[in-house]
Amino acid sequence: MMHVADDLGVSLADVAACYRDMNAIADAWFTQAQAAMLAPPPRGFAKKPAKGRLYIVITRWLDALAAHRAVSAQMIGQKLYASHVHHWLPMIFSLSRQVHWILDAAQIESRGRQRLAEEVGGTLVVLATLRVWCRDDSDGHERTRAFLLKRLSQGDQVMARLFGGASA
Repeated sequence: MMHVADDLGVSLADVAACYRDMNAIADAWFTQAQAAMLAPPPRGFAKKPAKGRLYIVITRWLDALAAHRAVSAQMIGQKLYASHVHHWLPMIFSLSRQVHWILDAAQIESRGRQRLAEEVGGTLVVLATLRVWCRDDSDGHERTRAFLLKRLSQGDQVMARLFGGASA
């Protein structure tokens, strides 16, 4: 926290007045990225296929984090650190909420088993994409974008097989 205070040119007490710990700073950062992801969609968004809507929503979130990708990756790493077990359970719930927001922002309207499959698949796609994104130094995160498109296409095919043409 002393490095944060020093970088901002404020006292440690000023930082403590806003954030209880580094985890709170990370949560605030990811909340800002989520707000960018949930901004009103572009014109014609609802007419796009589900895969395209999911791609737009997820990339909006990653783009909001991209200005400080290395620090964002560090924040994720700190939450996963072996001795930070107290962060693991809240992180699971945060990830679940994030996937629900992604599905809602992408206007995915499903119920029952299909919704459950989309939640599980969405979680796997987000985690795998984050793993690539954290290490992606390509221009405009093109590797991540290509990876995400491929995973969404695979998910679309799986959903079509499982639910008879209903894809998400």
